[in-house]
Amino acid sequence: MAAWPDFYPCTCIAVDAQAYGSNNDRRQSEIQHDLPRLLDRAARGAGLDREQWQIQRKGDEQLAVRPIDGKEPRLVDDYIRHLAAELRAYNGQRVPEAHVRLRAVIHQGLVELADNGFAGTAVVATARLLNAEPLYDALAEHPGADLALLLSDEVFRSMVVGRHTSLVPEDFARVDVRVKEYEAPAWLRVPELGAPAAASLASGAAATTGPADRAARGLAADRPGPPGTEGGAGGAGISGEYKADRINVTNLAGPVDARGAIFGFGSTGG
Repeated sequence: MAAWPDFYPCTCIAVDAQAYGSNNDRRQSEIQHDLPRLLDRAARGAGLDREQWQIQRKGDEQLAVRPIDGKEPRLVDDYIRHLAAELRAYNGQRVPEAHVRLRAVIHQGLVELADNGFAGTAVVATARLLNAEPLYDALAEHPGADLALLLSDEVFRSMVVGRHTSLVPEDFARVDVRVKEYEAPAWLRVPELGAPAAASLASGAAATTGPADRAARGLAADRPGPPGTEGGAGGAGISGEYKADRINVTNLAGPVDARGAIFGFGSTGG
């Protein structure tokens, strides 16, 4: 791949298949065949084009970088949601021993497309996050889950605390990552568990007393209620205001008989 002339602000998206080395040769080959297709379908579902990403492949692992272009909320929100749905549909057709279970990381920083891959501390940080113990623990403690996601503190603050996605800070649990020379807080979520289980995702999670946590609690306290309730706008009616924190999403896998059904979208607040 041609080298970029300089470092660019990029988003790094890394995934790795859990317990890949314990599979036999045929199963490893199948995972390497199916993993890119699962990732491609998830991206298309989120309205993203992975053909425009720079991707470094390594067997059961992929590291992709893409210049920051304003679509980052789709990565954190839609892409991960579609990836979880793709894994659920894929694994639903296989015995448990043949399931693909992924650890995923999203980070941001300056990246250079160099002659032998990617260069930059953001790339190193992404690799360290992907090997974080809380990610392994999340899948080990929840054998029914297909995906565990870890956001760097930078991404969590800008995307989630900044309310640019349909997720809220309470959907994540803070964990402390220590891998080699890297040490930083990060934010863990297992999509299949949903928000109520976020606080107990990792038994070793540190107490959430940092600035991002205080911001999260403040945002939760300040969140307005539905129209006509305390903290919300009074009266009935339809609002054109986009409220990402109140969107309800239903994922459907497989054929659905929708005769007579009505589909639409909107926020639960009106």
